[in-house]
Amino acid sequence: MPLTILLRCKDLDETRTFYSSVLGFSIADTAEETLTVEKNGGKLIFTRQDLWNSDPACSGTIYFTIPDTIEYYAMVKDRAKISWPLRQMRYGSREFGVNDCNGYSLAFQQGA
Repeated sequence: MPLTILLRCKDLDETRTFYSSVLGFSIADTAEETLTVEKNGGKLIFTRQDLWNSDPACSGTIYFTIPDTIEYYAMVKDRAKISWPLRQMRYGSREFGVNDCNGYSLAFQQGA
């Protein structure tokens, strides 16, 4: 079952640039002043609308499964704020973390 997450952002243009130029996501302007970003089937939708009556926040980490974490880490490590470097986790995943331009925590893990 695919999952898409709707998140509030500070600035759609800044978010568009970050996800396309820094992380290499596909970008689409979507309905009602929203922006959809996609990488390997994982989608996030961003809106400037304050649907939650609060600042952009998320208490967790959003994970994306990608085919090659070594290659992708090499592509983004000097362009994004790295939360934790690429490493083999003791629970079996090879992954790394990034903070996006809105303060959200993203992780990229190796696909099977």
